[in-house]
Amino acid sequence: MAKKRIPVVAIFDVGKTNKKLFLFDEHYKIVFERSARFLETVDEDGDPCENLESLRLSVFDSLHEVFRRSEFEVRAINFTSYGASFVYVNEDGRPLTPLYNYLKDYPAQLQDDIHASYGGTEAFSLATASPVLGSLNSGLQVYRLQKQNPAIFKQVKFGIHLPQYLSFLVSGQMYSDMTSIGCHTALWDYAQNDYHQWVKDSGIDQKLAPIVKGDEVFSAAFPGSPYKVGVGLHDSSSALIPYLLNFHEPFILISTGTWCISLNPFNEEALTKEQLEKDCLFYMTYAGTPVKASRLFGGYVHETQSKRIAEHFHVTTARFKNIEIDWDLIDKIKNANVVPSDLDAFQNIDLSAFADFEEAYHALMIYLVEAQVAATKLVFSQKRIKRIFVDGGFSKNNIFMNLLAKRFDNIETYAASMAQATAIGAALVIHEHWNDLPMPNNIIELRYYRAM
Repeated sequence: MAKKRIPVVAIFDVGKTNKKLFLFDEHYKIVFERSARFLETVDEDGDPCENLESLRLSVFDSLHEVFRRSEFEVRAINFTSYGASFVYVNEDGRPLTPLYNYLKDYPAQLQDDIHASYGGTEAFSLATASPVLGSLNSGLQVYRLQKQNPAIFKQVKFGIHLPQYLSFLVSGQMYSDMTSIGCHTALWDYAQNDYHQWVKDSGIDQKLAPIVKGDEVFSAAFPGSPYKVGVGLHDSSSALIPYLLNFHEPFILISTGTWCISLNPFNEEALTKEQLEKDCLFYMTYAGTPVKASRLFGGYVHETQSKRIAEHFHVTTARFKNIEIDWDLIDKIKNANVVPSDLDAFQNIDLSAFADFEEAYHALMIYLVEAQVAATKLVFSQKRIKRIFVDGGFSKNNIFMNLLAKRFDNIETYAASMAQATAIGAALVIHEHWNDLPMPNNIIELRYYRAM
């Protein structure tokens, strides 16, 4: 008797460094995983950029491998990737340019022109919820192509963000999704809930594919293929989906890594000038509602200052991994120092003021948490926040979690862990199209930290 095939969803999770393919079963357990890394190529200016052709071939190679495996029944495919990345395709669906890097220098004159034409930098940034970030404002990448390379621009059928290009490879359908449009692209007017006037005045809106919600699915382009294809999602918005589907009372998710991003999906209040200056912006949920977010370079500072402490005390940074919180040390450090909420304050502290590496590391965490609290408070709203979830690297840091819980003593604070949250978000959002089981409520592991 033939063995019953396992129903799965295939998720491509495309980061800047690692490109991964996961198969999840109906319980959202990973049953297959494949990882790839590609050498970067260069654009016409010699700047490094993603190798789009390698990525395209990798998608098809990976799918062929999965389809050859008789133990799986692929019911759906979805994609999630980094944002701020446009692929310009012609009528035949072929890319017309390299996939320009979002760190590529942006011509100051072009940026100034567009800001000046629409009320100045501040008004423009507030309307589009986009701090001035050069090429990271990916809508301005399209404007650059229009102005600097009109012959190519004329051939463009659509400019689509990378997640939607990956989806197009399998579905043959070209669409835009709100999670990609909504992330600091300078395209969207949040007050008008439509493309900003500059997009229409420039005619760029004619080069943007029709908008669909992030939970849409299409049929595959290959005749007879039974699986559905999702529209693709921006990775930061995808990682929020498991929380949105599991928790309905107001919460904030602090997603920690090199950047620590505080996401509040229950705050639709317009950005203020102060928030914009402090690196706040809006993301967008898969359903097209705003998520107020603040960014802090916390993981980077933790890494650089941990190395400084390790070198000073002649230990390795591995010694810091399992330090339990010492409340007496915390009190001693706080009594001796006024701790500002400035993220860079700790780098100016003379480490010889501390008795040993444990004391110095506790001090670093006090300073980091103070900066994190200030950043997170920027996205608070009128709706009272009931819970704070921390995922990523700092969720495993005992000192960070205890200090955060103490500073937010009237809010339940949890360390959250979930394997591959970004990929699971892209699978959950199309759950009903491939999964016969009810939506799971146990895929996020939570550890409660009590305010001492």
